[in-house]
Amino acid sequence: MSKLQAGIKTPSETMPNNLKSGETDPKVEALVNDLIGRVADKWTMIVLEVLNENGELRFTQIARNIPNISQKMLTQTLRQMERDGLLTRTVHAVVPPRVDYCLTELGMGLGEAFCGVWIWAETNLGAVESARKKFDEQ
Repeated sequence: MSKLQAGIKTPSETMPNNLKSGETDPKVEALVNDLIGRVADKWTMIVLEVLNENGELRFTQIARNIPNISQKMLTQTLRQMERDGLLTRTVHAVVPPRVDYCLTELGMGLGEAFCGVWIWAETNLGAVESARKKFDEQ
């Protein structure tokens, strides 16, 4: 199915009128660079995966599902993901306090977009390991 048949617009079709063909909207470029940096942060991707697999979770439940993450790093990651609109944080007025985290549509979409990386890794694991071994033996 082509992009046209799928209803997917090319970058030039969504480009603001003040940009010439081949130019990138600086706001889009900044967002892409920011998201690549965020996704390159392993904790964000792992939190996305944990919430995608388990649905809404409490802070401690997320922490239990991610070995070796510190409380500080998990807190920072969750706050940044909330700021970016990737998850929602719901505080329940109970004693003791209860806070739940859940992926938003944006978060689920980002997870789906990077699902291809996991598929590529599964497909190419042997080839990458072989290349690394060959390089290390030099």
